[in-house]
Amino acid sequence: MRIAMISEHASPLAVLGEEDGGGQKTHVAELASALVGAGHDVRVYTRRDCPALPEAVPAPDGYEVWHVPAGPARRAPKDELLPYMGEFGSWLADTWRRGGWTPDVAHAHFWMSGLATVHAGRRTGVPTVLTYHALGTVKRRHQGARDTSPPGRIGYERALGRAVDRVIVQCADEVAELVRMGVPRSRMALVPSGVNEAVFRPDGPVAPRHRARPRILTVGRMVERKGFLDVVRALPAVPDAECVVVGGPPADLLPADSFARRLSALAESCGVADRVRLLGGVPREEMGAWYRSADVLVAAPWYEPFGLTPLEGMACGVPVIGTNVGGIADSVVDGLTGDLVPPRDPRALGTALRRLLGDNVRRFTYATAALDRIRSRYSWKRCAEQLGAVYGTLVGAARPTPAVA
Repeated sequence: MRIAMISEHASPLAVLGEEDGGGQKTHVAELASALVGAGHDVRVYTRRDCPALPEAVPAPDGYEVWHVPAGPARRAPKDELLPYMGEFGSWLADTWRRGGWTPDVAHAHFWMSGLATVHAGRRTGVPTVLTYHALGTVKRRHQGARDTSPPGRIGYERALGRAVDRVIVQCADEVAELVRMGVPRSRMALVPSGVNEAVFRPDGPVAPRHRARPRILTVGRMVERKGFLDVVRALPAVPDAECVVVGGPPADLLPADSFARRLSALAESCGVADRVRLLGGVPREEMGAWYRSADVLVAAPWYEPFGLTPLEGMACGVPVIGTNVGGIADSVVDGLTGDLVPPRDPRALGTALRRLLGDNVRRFTYATAALDRIRSRYSWKRCAEQLGAVYGTLVGAARPTPAVA
């Protein structure tokens, strides 16, 4: 099957940790690779953000990345890309209509990609699938006036849920949110994200650590909603433990990062500065060693569309304490693979940390169950198989006559 994946702002070739290049970039890259492994012919379309980029680049895992000329060929925040989605969609339609390579299914990632994909799909008769990755209603609820999304985002997302042939949801929380928005449940297919078990596994190198001091690890971008401030506030409840924070710019650039400075200042005021270590960004291939060095992984975001770091930690055999939000509420089974606590509640987080770090048997039991859960439910191979079945039902369905441009 020929599969087009549209990811307008998150190229699988982007450097992880760059602005707008986080979980979606990883998801698209890993999914494209898994679909190739399942025998599909995959092309990923992303916006050209540099004039020197070639039209198409073959990725090592067997798919191609195509750079779409839509808007100026320069880097721009994703929230500024909406005006170029019509141009993006027209280029896709023109390219697919030429007949050299026309996809059987077009899978959009993020709502703006959805706009371009529906535009192209209606002109070519190609079935369309959408994964939102994040919803404007949730972002607006938690960020309020700080939400930089284009004003019409929520309306576009609601309309897209009815316009595409299938919505791929990643967790039960997303299903409920979309139903409240008026998207029919019958249009949804629940397919959770996966984790690369070759990169994240229980055996392998372990980052250096002080054996007598329990290690708490927390991973993510240096933004307030990831809950790092709450983790630091919880540390006084576990006086012997250290906290390693992975994420943000490289270590030598951390002093210039405003949020990193804020985090360090909070650690000082809480009296835990000697036990908080800001590591900065770490290459993905080295992350397994850091997960394996931890006694517990904390994922404490205020909200989270899915959450890849709990999966990565669980795949390395590490128990997780997570906030009871989004995909974390699905991936972490409370009392079985880890513990769930309310978001923005440092006291509850501190209590859960003290309890788990003080119970070796519980940590071992959680870690074993977490690994079993990853292997049975969250492999990329399983994800590709499930999506392949969804794509297959759409390819076999009758298509309307393509619109004439």
